[in-house]
Amino acid sequence: MDENIANVSEAFSKQASVFDKLNAENKLSEYLRVVYRKEVISKLTPNSKLLELNCGTGLDALFFAAHGHHILATDNAPGMLKQLNQKIIDSNMSPFIQTKHCSFHDIHSIQEGPFDYILSNFGGLNCTENLEDVLKQMAPLLNKNGKITLMIMPKICPWELVMAFKGKFKTAFRRFKKNTPAHIEGTHFTCYYYNPSYVLKALKKDFRVVSLRGVFIAVPPEFYQNFVERYPRLFSFLSKVDSAIDRFFPFTYCCDHFMITLEKK
Repeated sequence: MDENIANVSEAFSKQASVFDKLNAENKLSEYLRVVYRKEVISKLTPNSKLLELNCGTGLDALFFAAHGHHILATDNAPGMLKQLNQKIIDSNMSPFIQTKHCSFHDIHSIQEGPFDYILSNFGGLNCTENLEDVLKQMAPLLNKNGKITLMIMPKICPWELVMAFKGKFKTAFRRFKKNTPAHIEGTHFTCYYYNPSYVLKALKKDFRVVSLRGVFIAVPPEFYQNFVERYPRLFSFLSKVDSAIDRFFPFTYCCDHFMITLEKK
């Protein structure tokens, strides 16, 4: 296994026991999930079969299962899958959710398909140096007219650039590097940033674009913790600004995450 992927898995396994608590305490994380879920729900047909990459503790898998869809939830972090497996038991969701320990680089080996939809949220795919390798494996896993929705972090985040005015230059310009050091729970790994053009180039042969949107443009990204609680009216206003501009260039490239949905030709 690639050393960086192994380190990512170790890091998130360590965080698994507190991941849901951290997510619940950060209203900006909740905002991102709402945007992502609305996009996917609007594209799903009844009783769809989903493949989720980097599923984490299954917050999204449980949401889609509650809406009557069937999900194969995959992750390479055993700690995350342990948390999800317990949730499946507690919520009696085993008819709707299966789990699989699998790196997104190995999805070609999955035999449970074909699927109607492939999902990846929260920039999990930014943990690979070779995103193209992952993207190229998706088309064979999908039914005709199957879709994918990916949430990925691009190279330019205006809110991070603002940090330069606070003297935090490493944070402000970290996305301009070829690779960016990161760490969770004391485990270090590397992140890589990709623009929408990278995804479009890798998938243009087999897919057509359904939608492309920027997320966290005017709304500050998740590391601005307690922003929603401190400035609820400003957050409401900024979220409306995001909704008005999120489908237009350059905001599809200049954002904290971009969300792209494509359909198999």
